[in-house]
Amino acid sequence: MSGEEEENAAELKIGEEFLKAKCLMNCEVALILEHKYEQLQQMSDDPMNQVSQVFEKSLQYVKRFSRYKNPDAVRQLCVLGNLCPETVEEAIAMVPSIKTKGRAHDDDAIERMLNDLSLIKKFE
Repeated sequence: MSGEEEENAAELKIGEEFLKAKCLMNCEVALILEHKYEQLQQMSDDPMNQVSQVFEKSLQYVKRFSRYKNPDAVRQLCVLGNLCPETVEEAIAMVPSIKTKGRAHDDDAIERMLNDLSLIKKFE
C-alpha cells in the first residue's frame, strides 16, 4: 500500500505489515498468550511483578470472545480449508485426527463441513 493511500479497515485497506500476516482464531491467540503468561511468571524473580495491562486486557479479551474452545477442532477445520478435499475419504486421508482425536466426527458431519467450506471457496 503506498504512503498516499489511507488505511481503512472497513474497506480492507490495511497496512503493508498485515498483508502477509497469518490470521489466528481467538482461541489460538488465547493459547499463545496463556503460554507466554506462564513463561513470564516463571521467569520473574519478583512474585509481585505484573505483566502489562495491555497484555492482561488482551488475554481477557481473547478468552471472553473465544467461541471455539477446542483448538484441535479449529486446526482441523483450518487444514481442511487450506487443502480443499472434495470427498469425506480425502478429508480423512489428509486429516486422520478428524475421525480419531477428541470429538471424532462421523462421515455426515465431515460432509457438512466440506459443503460449508465449498460455499465460501474462491474459484479462479
